Amino acid sequence: MKLRDAKCSVENIENVRKRRQFGHPWLSGGLFEHRVQTLLITYRTLRISKLQTYSYNTKPVSEYISIHGNFLLRQKISWVVRGGYNMYIAKETRYDNMKYNYCGASGLKLPAVSLGLWHNFGSNGNFDTMMDMCETAFDNGITHFDLANNYGPYDGAAEENFGKILDKSLRPYRDEMIISTKAGYTMWPGPYGDWGSKKYLVASLDQSLKRMGLDYVDIFYHHRPDPNTPLEETACALDGIVRSGKALYVGISNYNKEQTIEIAKLFKEMKTPFIINQRRYNMFDREMEEDGLKDYAAANGIGIITFCPLAQGLLTNRYLNGIPEDSRIRTDGRFLKETAINEETIAKVRALNVIAENRGQTLAEMALAWILRDNDITSVLIGASRPSQILDNIGMLANMTFTQEEREKIDRITK
Repeated sequence: MKLRDAKCSVENIENVRKRRQFGHPWLSGGLFEHRVQTLLITYRTLRISKLQTYSYNTKPVSEYISIHGNFLLRQKISWVVRGGYNMYIAKETRYDNMKYNYCGASGLKLPAVSLGLWHNFGSNGNFDTMMDMCETAFDNGITHFDLANNYGPYDGAAEENFGKILDKSLRPYRDEMIISTKAGYTMWPGPYGDWGSKKYLVASLDQSLKRMGLDYVDIFYHHRPDPNTPLEETACALDGIVRSGKALYVGISNYNKEQTIEIAKLFKEMKTPFIINQRRYNMFDREMEEDGLKDYAAANGIGIITFCPLAQGLLTNRYLNGIPEDSRIRTDGRFLKETAINEETIAKVRALNVIAENRGQTLAEMALAWILRDNDITSVLIGASRPSQILDNIGMLANMTFTQEEREKIDRITK
């Protein structure tokens, strides 16, 4: 929610002003104080007043404010703040509809839907769209933002852009956010920029914190198992990172059941707050069920967060009638190949779409709800290229229950 859309009472202006005392990134210096004083004087004494406010580059902007009842209504007001962006104020109703689940046996809750910044937050994306997506997510109760050191393109670009978004928009709400990042894939040249050594993990997190302008992350993941580094070293590195205050919790990603069991034992011995495993999971990719991790995690107090819930867009209505020219296959093609769109697969997608329509859902909504059907998955990570997709996806919260007949039909189609 932008201030330009808000009704601003004297009380609200005073509250915004008070936030300056607590390090609000925009609310520093005499310029803002002068602006607030002018607004208060205008509110109290005039019915219509012409103002001038100044951006940080001192360019004047004409303003008109009219007074009506107890509210200051914008006719042509734009608060010009750092970088030319309007001040973001989160919706007061942001927690009303989202469901929050405990992450395993920990006291941390994650939203049922989390926003992943794997795609569309790199150097090839539009920054205004990125910021709008993050604000839309937060306005609708998505408090968890998931990154990794190598998300881009280029490596590190998603973290850099997210740091800018925090500065321009979300940083005042840091204590209401769960921010995670990861290290495990190639990040820089030489023998120390990859895998799971203590040298790499500690250095990578330091770099991530600098890119995002953070003192700590809420969850720090080892991104993939390392066959050449002793597991004890990786586990000890993650434990040390928590004890250093640079992460509150640790997680693992792409670990199978046996690997999870092994590292969980080490974490238990060290009393490390290990709370979550991040795995690929969707109707077409059941590996997490097949290797037993899904059941093991639920029985042993380990949270699970899933990525690729829509099979890179395959479990949506995008490909029901062929491959659109603006689809990810056409514009990127790194993760979903054209060879995956064959007649057999499309027939399955169309059959699933019929079930979704009978449930009063889109195929994407049903696919997301299906992941959370058994209450043993903590959160599902969604990606987006525009804010409307986020709103569409969280629509699944309206119907997360499946009949036994629906479950069996889905299994027959996808297995």
